[in-house]
Order: sequence, then C-alpha cells, then structure tokens
Amino acid sequence: MTRYLGIVLLTAITAVGTEVASGSLTPDQAALVTFNKDVLPILQDNCQSCHRTGGIAPMPLVTYENSRPWAKAIKTNVVNKQMPPWFADSHYGEFRNAPKLTEANINTLVAWADNGAREGSPADKPSPSPQWQDGWRIQPDVVVGMPTAYRVAAKGAGEVREFFIPNPFKEDTWVSSIEIRPGDPSVVHHVIVQVPDQAGPQVLKNVLRDQAIGAEEAKLVFSAGTATFVDKVRVNGNGSVSSYSDMLTKLRERQTGLGAFVTMEAVYAPGTQPLDFRYTDSAKLIPGGKQIRIEVHYTPNGKETMDKTMVGFTLAKAPAARRFVMMAPEHLVDTRIPIPAGAANWETTGELTFNQDADLAWFMPHMHLRGKDMTFRLIYPDGREETVLSAKFNFHWQLGYELKDPIKVPKGTRMIVTAHHDNSASNRENPTPGSAAIWGEMTSQEMMLPWFGVIVDGNAKPEAIASYRPGDLDFPLPGLGASARALDLVLRK
Repeated sequence: MTRYLGIVLLTAITAVGTEVASGSLTPDQAALVTFNKDVLPILQDNCQSCHRTGGIAPMPLVTYENSRPWAKAIKTNVVNKQMPPWFADSHYGEFRNAPKLTEANINTLVAWADNGAREGSPADKPSPSPQWQDGWRIQPDVVVGMPTAYRVAAKGAGEVREFFIPNPFKEDTWVSSIEIRPGDPSVVHHVIVQVPDQAGPQVLKNVLRDQAIGAEEAKLVFSAGTATFVDKVRVNGNGSVSSYSDMLTKLRERQTGLGAFVTMEAVYAPGTQPLDFRYTDSAKLIPGGKQIRIEVHYTPNGKETMDKTMVGFTLAKAPAARRFVMMAPEHLVDTRIPIPAGAANWETTGELTFNQDADLAWFMPHMHLRGKDMTFRLIYPDGREETVLSAKFNFHWQLGYELKDPIKVPKGTRMIVTAHHDNSASNRENPTPGSAAIWGEMTSQEMMLPWFGVIVDGNAKPEAIASYRPGDLDFPLPGLGASARALDLVLRK
C-alpha cells in the first residue's frame, strides 16, 4: 500500500547511521545472533500478522530473503517504539492485545542489524506460523463474501459501496470469532459487516408516502454514498427543497429524541485484528435468514485493481449466556459545525448513557486523516470517574483495543468521548490544508466515530443497551450529504 510504503521507506532512510547499545547482550553474544535462530521467532510472534503476503503491511517479513533488506529499518522502528504499532496511553487500562515485544526482543533485533544481519543455519528455523499460510488469521468454519470482484478505479475521490449477500445461517447462530479479509487491502479504507433490520426501510416508506414522495426515491437514504437527499426526492410532488426541515420534523415525531446505536457484526480498517470473543467467555449472535450487508469504502491509489472482500466466522460450540455487541454511535457530535481551517487541536465531545448493566470490553476509535487522538471516560452513578482509554490516532494503523479484564458498567453510567483533529497545514496528512473540513464518509472529509464493544446478557436487545443525544437532527442545510445520514439515524431507532 503506497501510503504505508512511504512511511516505512522514510523510516529506512533515517535508520542509516543510527546506533544504540545492545543492552544486556555482550559483544560476543550480539555477534552470534542470527535470523533463523533468534530473529524469526520474534517476527512470527510480533510482526507477521501484518508483515506477510496478503497482509496489510507493505512488505513481508517471513523469510530471510525478504527480511534482510529491512534490517536497519526494523532496528529503528522497534527502538523508537513505532513497531509493533500501539497508540494507547499506558497510564489508562490494560489491554489483552497490547504488543508483547520485550526489551530482550528489541536487543536481539538491534544486535542482528548491527552485526551483519546474518542468516544462520537452516536447521535453526522454527516451524512456520500455520495461521498465516492460507491468508486467514483465524481458521474459519464458514466463509462468505462478495459474489464477484469489484473494479476499483485508479483515480478518484473514493467511494462507499454496499454489497448484499445471502446469509449462510438460516437460524440465529452464535459465532466465537469474525475476521474480515479484503481482497486488495491497498484500496480498502474500511469494511463494515451488518445484518440490517428490515423494519427501517418500511418506516421510511411510510413517512415518504405521507409526504407524497415516491418510494423509488427512498432508495437513496439507504445507499452507501454521500449523494444528497434533496437532489433526488420530490416534496409534495413539486421538487421543492424548502420543506426539508418539515420532513425532519415529521421524522422526529416518530422517535424519542435520543440517538439510536448502529450495531455491527464486525469492522475492518488498516491494522484491525480479527474479533475473538472467546477470551471474554462470550459470543456474537448473528441473526439468521436476513441478508448480510457488506459496506466497503474504497480509496483509489493510482492503480486500477479488483477487490473481493471475504468474511470468515468460527462457530461457538454452544449457545452463549453472554452476548458481545459492537456499538457504533452515529453523529455523536454535532456535524453541522465544520472543523475550521488551521485548527491544529480541534476538540469534539459526545456523551452517551448506559440504560442497563454491561461489561465494557473493546474500543476502536475511527477518524480520518486529520484525526489526532480519542479518549473514553466513564462517570459512574456514584460520581466516580475513570479514563478507560486514551489513544493517539493513526489513520494507517486503526487499532482495536481489547481490555484485559472487561470493565463492569452499571446502568446509568455515562461515557464521555473526546477527540481532537488537526486541520492545520502542519499536518502532512491533511488533504485540504487551508480549507474547513466537513464531516462525511469520504477520506478527504472527517469523522468522529467511537466504536466500542460491550458484553451483556445473552437475551439482551442491542438497541436498548445505551442511548445518546445526536448532534445534528436539526441540520438546517440540505445538499451537503449529511442529510441522508441524519434521516438514516432517526430510522434506525
């Protein structure tokens, strides 16, 4: 992937001439370090989940031949703690999936790079990592995917596409892990897997009928793109857009004023690990009989390619008493307000409330190229406050954070989520320096999505777990692409 490759090449260039002490290794010990005996086991345990053929990283680190050219870059990245990627502040929370690279491992990698990066005896090689041999990081029992490959153009602003595929599960099915595997990771910005509730479109059709808007135009609201709602619908048959706010008023009459959570079965972004629910003694319930929706956000990279994204499931051995639910609050912040041009530390804050007891288990901050950091803070009913995650954000490595021990969250607990964006010219990733940044799906726009996972009773209803006050139901200006998302938000309640 070109954007990753640029980072790695820059690191490799700056690595030349960097010298660090080899720590606890004596000079004689350091001189004996070889790839096959000492380095390869470290790469298998810490690096090959991404650095393998078909992985997210720009080059594999599986054999001596493909690892040797990167010896100095490996050294610099591990010494500077840039690799393996991890962005959580160590002062808050303990995480099961935190990197396990030890100081002894770092010393070994440094010694290998500083002493000729020797291969060593083939007899010293450990067994290959079997989990990487077929491309999957889990060994799925069931695999589904796009029926045909999708052509991604070489150039363009990007696009969000949705694909509906048959559900392999005829009945509600408990699964123990899920992995999303993009066909071409170099152009896939994110993938969301959902089993949509069929009630939403029907409610929309009823509202549109009341407004004398044809059902054909209703399809736009549930499209995955950012085409404007008012450009396509007819209000009272005359094409007027002045009644847009009246339509939102009617929609609000059908909901409570609190935001609805979008639930997802799984999500992928660069750097994301498969979701494994077994470590929390829970499982995810996949509704049976309904189509599976796969949303893929494509970002062209200058080369036309084909993508055929797949999803793998492992099946739980028995029905679970505890259910893992992934929560995705849409429009937690007020998206009417763009990020001003030049704002280097623009802060947004959203709040939600838990309506029942839950165990908080997983986080995944999601922003775009201006994203800097995101913090999750709990305020318990007794007034006690706790920061449960504070993490820097890296668009190229969008990590999920799995708590070592899930946090018990009683009913009435509030979660405050705060994020910062850098829309200044000093941000080298900023796609539009000097311009205000609006909120939207495209990579050139911005997001503030605090995805998180909770564990609840197996019979709990996901839509009742938590609620929040959305920031833009009163969005007054049509034609900016957010209108369809606002309508969609209301209809998910």
